Amino acid sequence: MSAPDFAAWMRRAQEVQQRIGALQRELARRRVEGEAGAGLVRAVVSGELRVLEIAINPQLLAGGDRGMLQDLVAAAVNAALASAQCMVQEEMQRAAATLQVSAGTPPQGGPE
Repeated sequence: MSAPDFAAWMRRAQEVQQRIGALQRELARRRVEGEAGAGLVRAVVSGELRVLEIAINPQLLAGGDRGMLQDLVAAAVNAALASAQCMVQEEMQRAAATLQVSAGTPPQGGPE
């Protein structure tokens, strides 16, 4: 690889790194919800896969069934996390395809 090619490659690598960093910051600001028990328990997580909020319907608390409450909270959190992971994966794949196209490389499955 010649010096000009290497310099261009390094600039491209820095650009990709900056775009990925910007995408990660944007995803961290997004909120994704999951629910369980027909909406009796709702969990909100960020694109960083951090639990931001748990909401429990008061009628569920009045029932006094601790085991069911624990199961529903876990199910709601897991549903929210699964949705957030899916969102992150889709956005990263979209970004990777965009970066391939802008680099002049055909996206996977495209003409070579």
